[in-house]
Amino acid sequence: MPQKLILDVDTGTDDAVALMCAALHPALELVAATTVAGNTGIEYTTENTLRVLDHIGARIPVYRGMATPLARHTVPGGRTDDEHVVEIHGRYLDIPAARSKAQVQHAVSFLSEYYLGPTGPETILVAVGPLTNIAAALKKEPRLAERIPELVIIGGAHEVGNITPAAEFNFWCDPEAASVVFGSSIGRITHITTDATHQVLTSLDDCATLRASGTPAATAAAVFTERRIHAYDAGQPMARPHTTPVHDALAVLALVDREMIRTVHVHVDIETGGAATVGRCVIDTHHRGKQPPNAHVALWADESRFIPMMLETLTR
Repeated sequence: MPQKLILDVDTGTDDAVALMCAALHPALELVAATTVAGNTGIEYTTENTLRVLDHIGARIPVYRGMATPLARHTVPGGRTDDEHVVEIHGRYLDIPAARSKAQVQHAVSFLSEYYLGPTGPETILVAVGPLTNIAAALKKEPRLAERIPELVIIGGAHEVGNITPAAEFNFWCDPEAASVVFGSSIGRITHITTDATHQVLTSLDDCATLRASGTPAATAAAVFTERRIHAYDAGQPMARPHTTPVHDALAVLALVDREMIRTVHVHVDIETGGAATVGRCVIDTHHRGKQPPNAHVALWADESRFIPMMLETLTR
């Protein structure tokens, strides 16, 4: 039986590829998508999610979620339009406008009801944006921590911050939400850091392979990924020129091939107060804090397993 999952997304370019992989891989069953503000505002992330699913003909319900961080009126420092983030994602994705509509129910209510229902304990929750929806749902209904079988998170960094010298974008956007989630009693958290996602890089040659296949998913993925490559070359060059991490797709495809990432079971905490370190993900790899492990943290990923699976999934 395919593995059921729900994707919590702030849909920009890499979320879009993750959505398509989740909807198209035969080993996965995408139950729903929930949206959150992050890469851009909630109106854009919701519309973009609908656009992606409509573009590939996937009839998956979409639930609009939190528009602002859990405990702040804005992201830290008031920076809501970081130039590099805008260059990577834009506002609306460059595919046709959505024909479908988001569900009336709010994402937080949906998550609460779904995971307290009969199929909740068999459905993995994959969060690839700020953790605002997840934290709000846990605060609304603490029993969810017992019902979510696994939470897979893209976010945080041990060494490779990508929005400040200390912090990764998703956790920086809503550090209080990340703190709530890692402080919860969810049975298994698989935490994929940017240290891992920066080891699996998609190239312009990979984009050419996608374009050549001609499928709607592959063609769209090529457009999104080429935009990412140009932005990364200009603002955050990777170890190999003309490549980009497609962070969020790794979280989805690692559900199919668990050997795609390597994890360590350690304690993770999130800095919420430091002026220079807000959003910092503190990963106790040397067990100095004497706190019990609360996450299986991926600091390494296998490009040779990820890229072929992503290409094969999108070119079906």
